[in-house]
Amino acid sequence: MNKIPEGWRYGRLDSFLVLQRGFDLTQRQAQEGNVPVVSSSGISYYHNVAKVQPPGVVTGRKGKLGDVYYMGVPFWPHDTTLWVKDFGGNEPKFVRLFLEGFNLERFDAATSVPTLNRNNVHKLRVAFPSLEEQERIVEIIDTWAEAIALTERRIEAARQRKQGLMQRLLTGRVRFPEFAHSTQRRETKFGDLPVDWEYVPISKVAKEVNVRNQEDHNYPVLSCTKHHGLVDSLEYFGRQIFSDDLTSYKVVRRGQFAYATNHIEEGSIGYQDLHDVALISPMYTVYETKDRVDDSFLYKVLKTEKYRHIFEINTNGTVNRRGSLRWKAFSQIHIPLPSLAEQRCIAAVLQSCDCEIELLTQKRDALQRQKKGLMQRLLTGRVRVKV
Repeated sequence: MNKIPEGWRYGRLDSFLVLQRGFDLTQRQAQEGNVPVVSSSGISYYHNVAKVQPPGVVTGRKGKLGDVYYMGVPFWPHDTTLWVKDFGGNEPKFVRLFLEGFNLERFDAATSVPTLNRNNVHKLRVAFPSLEEQERIVEIIDTWAEAIALTERRIEAARQRKQGLMQRLLTGRVRFPEFAHSTQRRETKFGDLPVDWEYVPISKVAKEVNVRNQEDHNYPVLSCTKHHGLVDSLEYFGRQIFSDDLTSYKVVRRGQFAYATNHIEEGSIGYQDLHDVALISPMYTVYETKDRVDDSFLYKVLKTEKYRHIFEINTNGTVNRRGSLRWKAFSQIHIPLPSLAEQRCIAAVLQSCDCEIELLTQKRDALQRQKKGLMQRLLTGRVRVKV
Protein backbone atom coordinates (compact mmCIF):
# COMPACT_ATOMS: atom_id res chain seq x y z
CA MET A 1 0.00 0.00 0.00
CA ASN A 2 1.57 3.29 -1.15
CA LYS A 3 -0.37 5.66 1.07
CA ILE A 4 -2.03 4.83 4.38
CA PRO A 5 -5.53 6.35 4.68
CA GLU A 6 -5.82 8.91 7.46
CA GLY A 7 -6.78 7.31 10.77
CA TRP A 8 -5.93 3.75 9.65
CA ARG A 9 -3.42 1.51 11.47
CA TYR A 10 -0.57 -0.14 9.58
CA GLY A 11 1.47 -3.22 10.46
CA ARG A 12 1.92 -6.96 10.06
CA LEU A 13 -1.30 -8.89 9.50
CA ASP A 14 -0.78 -10.92 12.71
CA SER A 15 -0.92 -7.66 14.68
CA PHE A 16 -4.56 -7.38 13.62
CA LEU A 17 -5.67 -11.02 13.53
CA VAL A 18 -4.21 -14.48 14.09
CA LEU A 19 -4.86 -17.46 11.83
CA GLN A 20 -4.82 -21.01 13.21
CA ARG A 21 -4.75 -24.35 11.44
CA GLY A 22 -7.94 -26.42 11.74
CA PHE A 23 -8.42 -29.84 13.30
CA ASP A 24 -8.38 -33.21 11.60
CA LEU A 25 -11.69 -35.07 11.45
CA THR A 26 -12.79 -37.51 8.76
CA GLN A 27 -16.42 -37.96 7.83
CA ARG A 28 -16.22 -41.53 9.12
CA GLN A 29 -15.04 -40.27 12.51
CA ALA A 30 -17.82 -37.67 12.77
CA GLN A 31 -20.65 -38.43 15.18
CA GLU A 32 -24.28 -37.56 14.51
CA GLY A 33 -24.94 -33.97 15.49
CA ASN A 34 -25.68 -30.47 14.22
CA VAL A 35 -22.22 -28.90 14.47
CA PRO A 36 -21.01 -27.94 10.97
CA VAL A 37 -17.58 -29.18 9.94
CA VAL A 38 -16.14 -26.46 7.70
CA SER A 39 -13.59 -27.53 5.07
CA SER A 40 -11.84 -25.45 2.42
CA SER A 41 -14.95 -25.76 0.23
CA GLY A 42 -17.49 -24.85 2.95
CA ILE A 43 -19.68 -26.96 5.23
CA SER A 44 -18.88 -30.58 4.33
CA TYR A 45 -20.71 -32.57 7.03
CA TYR A 46 -21.78 -32.38 10.68
CA HIS A 47 -20.45 -33.55 14.06
CA ASN A 48 -21.62 -33.51 17.68
CA VAL A 49 -18.68 -31.51 19.09
CA ALA A 50 -17.63 -27.92 18.32
CA LYS A 51 -14.03 -26.76 18.44
CA VAL A 52 -14.74 -23.03 18.03
CA GLN A 53 -17.48 -20.76 19.33
CA PRO A 54 -18.98 -18.01 17.14
CA PRO A 55 -18.39 -15.62 15.61
CA GLY A 56 -15.92 -17.38 13.38
CA VAL A 57 -14.12 -16.80 10.08
CA VAL A 58 -12.67 -19.70 8.10
CA THR A 59 -10.69 -19.88 4.85
CA GLY A 60 -9.08 -22.67 2.86
CA ARG A 61 -5.58 -23.84 3.80
CA LYS A 62 -5.29 -26.82 1.48
CA GLY A 63 -7.11 -27.82 -1.68
CA LYS A 64 -9.44 -24.93 -2.47
CA LEU A 65 -8.01 -21.51 -1.62
CA GLY A 66 -9.58 -18.06 -1.60
CA ASP A 67 -13.12 -18.67 -0.33
CA VAL A 68 -13.88 -17.22 3.12
CA TYR A 69 -16.77 -18.31 5.35
CA TYR A 70 -18.42 -16.49 8.26
CA MET A 71 -19.80 -18.76 10.96
CA GLY A 72 -22.50 -17.55 13.33
CA VAL A 73 -22.88 -20.91 15.14
CA PRO A 74 -20.44 -23.20 16.99
CA PHE A 75 -18.37 -25.10 14.42
CA TRP A 76 -15.44 -27.42 13.75
CA PRO A 77 -12.80 -25.96 11.38
CA HIS A 78 -11.34 -28.82 9.36
CA ASP A 79 -7.63 -29.51 8.99
CA THR A 80 -7.85 -28.20 5.39
CA THR A 81 -8.67 -24.70 6.69
CA LEU A 82 -7.27 -21.77 8.61
CA TRP A 83 -9.59 -20.10 11.13
CA VAL A 84 -9.26 -16.76 12.91
CA LYS A 85 -8.15 -17.60 16.43
CA ASP A 86 -7.87 -13.96 17.55
CA PHE A 87 -9.72 -11.05 15.92
CA GLY A 88 -7.57 -8.51 17.79
CA GLY A 89 -10.59 -6.40 18.68
CA ASN A 90 -11.65 -6.05 15.04
CA GLU A 91 -15.16 -6.61 13.69
CA PRO A 92 -15.34 -10.32 12.68
CA LYS A 93 -17.54 -9.59 9.65
CA PHE A 94 -15.03 -6.97 8.48
CA VAL A 95 -12.23 -9.52 8.89
CA ARG A 96 -14.20 -11.86 6.65
CA LEU A 97 -14.54 -9.11 4.01
CA PHE A 98 -10.86 -8.20 4.36
CA LEU A 99 -9.69 -11.80 3.81
CA GLU A 100 -12.17 -12.26 0.98
CA GLY A 101 -10.82 -9.20 -0.82
CA PHE A 102 -7.22 -10.20 -0.12
CA ASN A 103 -7.17 -12.91 -2.81
CA LEU A 104 -5.46 -15.45 -0.57
CA GLU A 105 -5.11 -17.95 -3.43
CA ARG A 106 -2.22 -15.85 -4.79
CA PHE A 107 -0.12 -16.94 -1.79
CA ASP A 108 -0.24 -20.61 -2.81
CA ALA A 109 2.93 -22.21 -1.40
CA ALA A 110 2.60 -25.63 -3.05
CA THR A 111 3.49 -26.96 -6.46
CA SER A 112 0.76 -29.59 -6.87
CA VAL A 113 -1.98 -29.33 -4.21
CA PRO A 114 -2.80 -25.65 -3.51
CA THR A 115 -1.64 -24.83 0.03
CA LEU A 116 -1.70 -21.63 2.09
CA ASN A 117 1.08 -21.12 4.67
CA ARG A 118 -0.26 -19.00 7.54
CA ASN A 119 3.23 -17.90 8.53
CA ASN A 120 3.70 -16.29 5.11
CA VAL A 121 0.34 -14.55 5.40
CA HIS A 122 1.07 -13.32 8.93
CA LYS A 123 4.16 -11.45 7.67
CA LEU A 124 2.23 -9.34 5.17
CA ARG A 125 1.94 -5.60 5.84
CA VAL A 126 -1.65 -4.36 5.85
CA ALA A 127 -3.76 -1.40 6.97
CA PHE A 128 -6.99 -1.55 9.02
CA PRO A 129 -9.54 1.22 9.61
CA SER A 130 -11.00 2.01 13.00
CA LEU A 131 -13.58 -0.32 14.50
CA GLU A 132 -16.32 2.24 13.80
CA GLU A 133 -15.35 2.47 10.13
CA GLN A 134 -15.14 -1.32 9.90
CA GLU A 135 -18.71 -1.61 11.16
CA ARG A 136 -19.93 1.01 8.68
CA ILE A 137 -18.19 -0.79 5.78
CA VAL A 138 -19.86 -4.05 6.82
CA GLU A 139 -23.28 -2.35 6.81
CA ILE A 140 -22.73 -1.03 3.29
CA ILE A 141 -21.48 -4.33 1.84
CA ASP A 142 -24.30 -6.21 3.61
CA THR A 143 -26.79 -4.03 1.70
CA TRP A 144 -25.34 -5.27 -1.59
CA ALA A 145 -25.22 -8.86 -0.30
CA GLU A 146 -28.91 -8.70 0.66
CA ALA A 147 -29.82 -7.35 -2.79
CA ILE A 148 -27.85 -10.19 -4.42
CA ALA A 149 -29.53 -12.79 -2.19
CA LEU A 150 -32.98 -11.35 -2.99
CA THR A 151 -32.24 -11.49 -6.72
CA GLU A 152 -31.03 -15.08 -6.43
CA ARG A 153 -34.30 -16.01 -4.70
CA ARG A 154 -36.22 -14.34 -7.53
CA ILE A 155 -34.18 -16.31 -10.07
CA GLU A 156 -34.97 -19.56 -8.29
CA ALA A 157 -38.68 -18.65 -8.09
CA ALA A 158 -38.70 -17.88 -11.83
CA ARG A 159 -37.06 -21.23 -12.56
CA GLN A 160 -39.67 -23.02 -10.47
CA ARG A 161 -42.46 -21.20 -12.32
CA LYS A 162 -40.95 -22.18 -15.66
CA GLN A 163 -40.59 -25.79 -14.53
CA GLY A 164 -44.24 -25.90 -13.49
CA LEU A 165 -45.36 -24.34 -16.77
CA MET A 166 -43.26 -26.79 -18.78
CA GLN A 167 -44.79 -29.78 -17.01
CA ARG A 168 -48.30 -28.54 -17.77
CA LEU A 169 -47.80 -27.06 -21.25
CA LEU A 170 -45.68 -29.88 -22.69
CA THR A 171 -48.24 -32.49 -21.62
CA GLY A 172 -51.31 -30.48 -22.64
CA ARG A 173 -52.55 -30.24 -19.05
CA VAL A 174 -52.83 -26.50 -19.62
CA ARG A 175 -53.81 -25.35 -23.11
CA PHE A 176 -54.53 -22.11 -24.88
CA PRO A 177 -58.30 -21.59 -25.36
CA GLU A 178 -58.02 -21.49 -29.15
CA PHE A 179 -56.56 -25.02 -29.22
CA ALA A 180 -58.59 -26.71 -26.47
CA HIS A 181 -61.27 -28.20 -28.70
CA SER A 182 -61.61 -31.37 -26.62
CA THR A 183 -60.84 -32.45 -23.06
CA GLN A 184 -60.30 -36.10 -24.01
CA ARG A 185 -56.85 -37.61 -23.51
CA ARG A 186 -55.06 -40.82 -24.49
CA GLU A 187 -52.26 -42.86 -22.93
CA THR A 188 -48.75 -42.92 -24.40
CA LYS A 189 -45.34 -43.95 -23.07
CA PHE A 190 -44.77 -40.25 -22.42
CA GLY A 191 -47.94 -40.13 -20.32
CA ASP A 192 -51.50 -39.19 -21.16
CA LEU A 193 -51.78 -36.54 -23.90
CA PRO A 194 -54.65 -34.65 -25.57
CA VAL A 195 -56.31 -36.77 -28.25
CA ASP A 196 -55.52 -34.20 -30.93
CA TRP A 197 -51.77 -34.35 -30.18
CA GLU A 198 -49.49 -36.75 -32.01
CA TYR A 199 -46.83 -38.88 -30.36
CA VAL A 200 -44.18 -39.47 -33.01
CA PRO A 201 -40.54 -40.55 -33.33
CA ILE A 202 -38.01 -37.77 -33.87
CA SER A 203 -37.34 -39.22 -37.35
CA LYS A 204 -40.79 -37.91 -38.39
CA VAL A 205 -39.81 -34.31 -37.65
CA ALA A 206 -36.02 -34.23 -38.18
CA LYS A 207 -33.23 -35.73 -40.27
CA GLU A 208 -29.50 -36.21 -39.72
CA VAL A 209 -27.07 -33.92 -41.54
CA ASN A 210 -23.54 -35.18 -42.05
CA VAL A 211 -21.50 -32.62 -44.02
CA ARG A 212 -17.73 -32.70 -43.53
CA ASN A 213 -15.38 -29.73 -43.73
CA GLN A 214 -13.59 -31.25 -46.71
CA GLU A 215 -12.26 -27.96 -48.04
CA ASP A 216 -10.75 -27.02 -44.67
CA HIS A 217 -12.75 -23.80 -44.27
CA ASN A 218 -11.71 -21.69 -41.30
CA TYR A 219 -15.20 -21.38 -39.80
CA PRO A 220 -15.79 -20.79 -36.05
CA VAL A 221 -15.56 -23.99 -33.99
CA LEU A 222 -18.41 -24.79 -31.60
CA SER A 223 -18.76 -27.12 -28.63
CA CYS A 224 -21.83 -28.27 -26.73
CA THR A 225 -22.17 -27.76 -22.97
CA LYS A 226 -24.67 -29.10 -20.49
CA HIS A 227 -26.11 -25.76 -19.38
CA HIS A 228 -25.39 -23.37 -22.26
CA GLY A 229 -25.95 -25.54 -25.32
CA LEU A 230 -23.72 -24.63 -28.28
CA VAL A 231 -20.92 -22.18 -27.47
CA ASP A 232 -17.92 -20.79 -29.34
CA SER A 233 -15.02 -23.03 -28.29
CA LEU A 234 -12.37 -20.30 -28.42
CA GLU A 235 -14.46 -17.84 -26.40
CA TYR A 236 -15.82 -20.33 -23.86
CA PHE A 237 -12.90 -22.72 -23.38
CA GLY A 238 -10.04 -20.59 -24.70
CA ARG A 239 -9.08 -23.17 -27.32
CA GLN A 240 -10.47 -25.33 -30.12
CA ILE A 241 -11.57 -28.52 -28.44
CA PHE A 242 -10.38 -32.00 -29.46
CA SER A 243 -8.15 -31.13 -32.40
CA ASP A 244 -6.58 -28.27 -34.37
CA ASP A 245 -7.05 -30.26 -37.58
CA LEU A 246 -10.45 -29.14 -38.84
CA THR A 247 -10.63 -31.20 -42.02
CA SER A 248 -12.65 -33.95 -40.34
CA TYR A 249 -15.01 -31.59 -38.50
CA LYS A 250 -18.71 -31.41 -39.32
CA VAL A 251 -20.47 -28.36 -40.71
CA VAL A 252 -23.33 -27.08 -38.54
CA ARG A 253 -25.42 -24.28 -40.04
CA ARG A 254 -27.70 -21.76 -38.39
CA GLY A 255 -31.00 -23.44 -37.49
CA GLN A 256 -29.51 -26.92 -37.05
CA PHE A 257 -29.12 -28.97 -33.87
CA ALA A 258 -26.11 -30.82 -32.51
CA TYR A 259 -25.69 -33.19 -29.60
CA ALA A 260 -22.74 -34.94 -28.00
CA THR A 261 -23.15 -38.52 -29.19
CA ASN A 262 -21.28 -39.88 -26.16
CA HIS A 263 -22.54 -37.39 -23.57
CA ILE A 264 -26.14 -36.55 -24.40
CA GLU A 265 -27.36 -38.11 -21.15
CA GLU A 266 -25.60 -35.20 -19.41
CA GLY A 267 -27.81 -32.76 -21.31
CA SER A 268 -25.23 -31.86 -23.97
CA ILE A 269 -27.55 -30.81 -26.78
CA GLY A 270 -27.68 -27.43 -28.49
CA TYR A 271 -29.31 -25.29 -31.19
CA GLN A 272 -27.05 -23.42 -33.63
CA ASP A 273 -28.05 -19.75 -33.72
CA LEU A 274 -24.56 -18.25 -33.31
CA HIS A 275 -23.20 -18.20 -36.88
CA ASP A 276 -24.46 -18.75 -40.42
CA VAL A 277 -21.92 -21.57 -40.77
CA ALA A 278 -19.72 -23.15 -38.07
CA LEU A 279 -17.82 -26.35 -37.39
CA ILE A 280 -18.21 -28.95 -34.70
CA SER A 281 -16.20 -32.02 -33.75
CA PRO A 282 -17.01 -35.29 -35.55
CA MET A 283 -17.87 -36.62 -32.07
CA TYR A 284 -21.20 -34.76 -32.38
CA THR A 285 -24.37 -35.66 -34.28
CA VAL A 286 -25.92 -32.87 -36.35
CA TYR A 287 -29.56 -32.81 -37.46
CA GLU A 288 -32.18 -30.38 -38.76
CA THR A 289 -35.95 -30.24 -38.49
CA LYS A 290 -38.71 -30.57 -41.04
CA ASP A 291 -41.60 -28.15 -41.55
CA ARG A 292 -44.00 -29.80 -39.12
CA VAL A 293 -42.10 -28.88 -35.94
CA ASP A 294 -41.06 -25.56 -34.40
CA ASP A 295 -37.33 -25.52 -33.58
CA SER A 296 -37.77 -23.68 -30.29
CA PHE A 297 -40.53 -26.07 -29.16
CA LEU A 298 -38.45 -29.16 -30.00
CA TYR A 299 -35.38 -27.77 -28.26
CA LYS A 300 -37.30 -27.02 -25.07
CA VAL A 301 -38.81 -30.52 -25.08
CA LEU A 302 -35.43 -32.20 -25.53
CA LYS A 303 -33.80 -30.06 -22.82
CA THR A 304 -36.25 -31.18 -20.13
CA GLU A 305 -35.08 -33.43 -17.31
CA LYS A 306 -37.54 -36.06 -18.52
CA TYR A 307 -35.74 -36.34 -21.87
CA ARG A 308 -32.31 -36.25 -20.29
CA HIS A 309 -33.45 -39.36 -18.41
CA ILE A 310 -34.81 -40.90 -21.64
CA PHE A 311 -31.44 -40.28 -23.33
CA GLU A 312 -29.72 -41.92 -20.39
CA ILE A 313 -31.91 -45.02 -20.69
CA ASN A 314 -31.34 -45.21 -24.45
CA THR A 315 -27.59 -44.73 -24.25
CA ASN A 316 -25.79 -48.01 -24.76
CA GLY A 317 -23.33 -48.48 -21.91
CA THR A 318 -22.99 -48.96 -18.19
CA VAL A 319 -21.88 -46.80 -15.27
CA ASN A 320 -18.28 -47.85 -15.81
CA ARG A 321 -18.31 -47.92 -19.60
CA ARG A 322 -19.85 -44.97 -21.36
CA GLY A 323 -21.89 -45.77 -24.42
CA SER A 324 -23.29 -43.56 -27.16
CA LEU A 325 -26.62 -42.54 -28.63
CA ARG A 326 -26.27 -42.47 -32.40
CA TRP A 327 -28.84 -41.06 -34.79
CA LYS A 328 -30.45 -44.43 -35.57
CA ALA A 329 -31.49 -44.87 -31.93
CA PHE A 330 -31.96 -41.16 -31.18
CA SER A 331 -34.36 -40.70 -34.09
CA GLN A 332 -36.66 -43.43 -32.75
CA ILE A 333 -37.27 -41.62 -29.46
CA HIS A 334 -40.85 -40.32 -29.44
CA ILE A 335 -41.98 -36.77 -28.64
CA PRO A 336 -45.41 -35.20 -27.99
CA LEU A 337 -46.43 -33.05 -30.95
CA PRO A 338 -49.33 -30.58 -30.92
CA SER A 339 -50.18 -28.54 -34.00
CA LEU A 340 -47.49 -26.20 -35.31
CA ALA A 341 -49.46 -23.15 -34.15
CA GLU A 342 -49.80 -24.55 -30.62
CA GLN A 343 -46.11 -25.47 -30.58
CA ARG A 344 -45.22 -21.86 -31.32
CA CYS A 345 -47.49 -20.54 -28.58
CA ILE A 346 -45.99 -22.95 -26.04
CA ALA A 347 -42.46 -22.03 -27.13
CA ALA A 348 -43.25 -18.31 -26.84
CA VAL A 349 -44.49 -18.67 -23.26
CA LEU A 350 -41.43 -20.67 -22.22
CA GLN A 351 -39.17 -18.21 -24.04
CA SER A 352 -40.66 -15.37 -21.98
CA CYS A 353 -39.75 -17.37 -18.86
CA ASP A 354 -36.19 -17.72 -20.16
CA CYS A 355 -36.01 -13.96 -20.79
CA GLU A 356 -37.17 -13.22 -17.23
CA ILE A 357 -34.50 -15.57 -15.82
CA GLU A 358 -31.82 -14.06 -18.08
CA LEU A 359 -32.70 -10.49 -17.03
CA LEU A 360 -32.62 -11.41 -13.36
CA THR A 361 -29.32 -13.22 -13.86
CA GLN A 362 -27.84 -10.13 -15.53
CA LYS A 363 -29.08 -8.01 -12.62
CA ARG A 364 -27.49 -10.38 -10.09
CA ASP A 365 -24.20 -10.39 -12.00
CA ALA A 366 -24.21 -6.58 -12.14
CA LEU A 367 -24.82 -6.37 -8.38
CA GLN A 368 -21.96 -8.81 -7.78
CA ARG A 369 -19.61 -6.70 -9.90
CA GLN A 370 -20.71 -3.55 -8.07
CA LYS A 371 -20.19 -5.21 -4.71
CA LYS A 372 -16.72 -6.42 -5.68
CA GLY A 373 -15.67 -3.00 -6.98
CA LEU A 374 -17.06 -1.24 -3.92
CA MET A 375 -15.27 -3.67 -1.60
CA GLN A 376 -11.95 -2.99 -3.33
CA ARG A 377 -12.37 0.76 -2.82
CA LEU A 378 -13.65 0.56 0.76
CA LEU A 379 -11.05 -1.98 1.93
CA THR A 380 -8.18 0.11 0.57
CA GLY A 381 -9.52 3.46 1.80
CA ARG A 382 -9.86 4.90 -1.72
CA VAL A 383 -13.49 5.51 -0.75
CA ARG A 384 -14.11 6.53 2.86
CA VAL A 385 -17.33 6.30 4.84
CA LYS A 386 -18.65 8.71 7.41
CA VAL A 387 -18.50 7.40 10.96
